[in-house]
Amino acid sequence: MRIVGLTGGIASGKSTVSNLFKLHGVPVVDADLVARDALKKGTGGWKKVVAAFGEDILLDNGEVDRAKLGHIVFSDPDKRQLLNRSKVGSIFILELV
Repeated sequence: MRIVGLTGGIASGKSTVSNLFKLHGVPVVDADLVARDALKKGTGGWKKVVAAFGEDILLDNGEVDRAKLGHIVFSDPDKRQLLNRSKVGSIFILELV
C-alpha cells in the first residue's frame, strides 16, 4: 500500500485530483474536513480550543467562529502554536475511530 500526501496552494487543483482519486476507488482523507470535525461543538477539540481561547471565539449557536479564531492565530505565531497543540490530539483520535 502507498500513502500519498496531496498539497498545493489555493486553486492549484487539489480538489480535482482528490476527486479523480475517489473516482478510481482510492481512499481520500481530507485533512481540512477532519480538522473541521475536530472543532465541532462539544468535541474534545472544541473543548480544548474554547479553554485555550475563551468563549469569545464562539458564535451564538456555540460553534467556533472560524473567522475570528483565524484572525487571532494568523496574527500571532504563539497563538497559532497554541491552536495546533489544542487540536492535533483530537484530529488524530478522530482518524482512529
